[in-house]
Amino acid sequence: MGNVLIYLEQAEGALRPAALSAITFARAVHKAQGGKLLFLLIGDNVKGAAAQAATFGADGVLTVEAPALQHYLAETYAPIVARVAKEQGATLVGGTSTAVGKDLFPRVAGLLDAGLAPDISAVLAARQFRRATNAGNVYQTLEITSPAAVVSARQTEFSRAAAIGSNSPVSAVAPGNIDAQGAEFVELQTQKRDRPDLTEARIVVSGGRGMKDGKNFAQIEQICDVLGAAMGASRAACDAGMVPNDLQVGQTGKVVAPDLYIAVAISGAIQHLAGMKGSKVIVAINKDAEAPIFQLADYGLVMQWEKALPELLSELKRIKGA
Repeated sequence: MGNVLIYLEQAEGALRPAALSAITFARAVHKAQGGKLLFLLIGDNVKGAAAQAATFGADGVLTVEAPALQHYLAETYAPIVARVAKEQGATLVGGTSTAVGKDLFPRVAGLLDAGLAPDISAVLAARQFRRATNAGNVYQTLEITSPAAVVSARQTEFSRAAAIGSNSPVSAVAPGNIDAQGAEFVELQTQKRDRPDLTEARIVVSGGRGMKDGKNFAQIEQICDVLGAAMGASRAACDAGMVPNDLQVGQTGKVVAPDLYIAVAISGAIQHLAGMKGSKVIVAINKDAEAPIFQLADYGLVMQWEKALPELLSELKRIKGA
């Protein structure tokens, strides 16, 4: 077997939380395959993130820097990942299955003529992986038989790695000929929020269609602010126009696995459960004692949210001293 090359996402000079999940995945696949474990960072200025990556026990950290690489484009990043993989003798290339990963790794697999295992949830062997399908009710076992393999890991299935204090060597790799093939980065439009990102938050509080009106989500926002949590919503609440679609948690929305997930007025449709059932602790508040969400919840409260949320907020403020 050859080496393992893991692409780590970074932003503003630091590793993104998704990169820490990628490192946990990297350790698992490296244990199964062997060879050298190498981390790869790409961007305009990645020195800070590279120094951080060097503390996680890899055999080496590789950086590719150029002004043209400041913003991610699959047309520029994919050829670099594929070229570095060949140069470093990597027979397994991977990272996390984020929005970037879902765009990047299929292209890398095509350039390497490699088998692709996307969005895997577990490493079974050097070339065998488990992957959830059918809203998480069925698990596939994927085996890659090609000489090279490209694998993306579901971020919520791999905990964030902790640094081990090592000092891996950091090496710069020439960017080579950067050809965007006509593609151009124009701008990144994001909604500015003071709360954590849904996919990276330790605590998530979500509301469902039972909240009845978008203005009622203000009560969930207050609880989020006290807890330092991200706010989410069910697909039904988003489709009803109560909250923006980028807050949707579920199979067709964002998949989350926080330490604490609080579901308010969410019945527990299979689509929603597929997006949050990996949470460590699940709390459900619903007036319907027969709601499916209670079958998954660690703690359940059968109560109307109109009564439960003010009491919860008051108690949280008391505990927090707010």
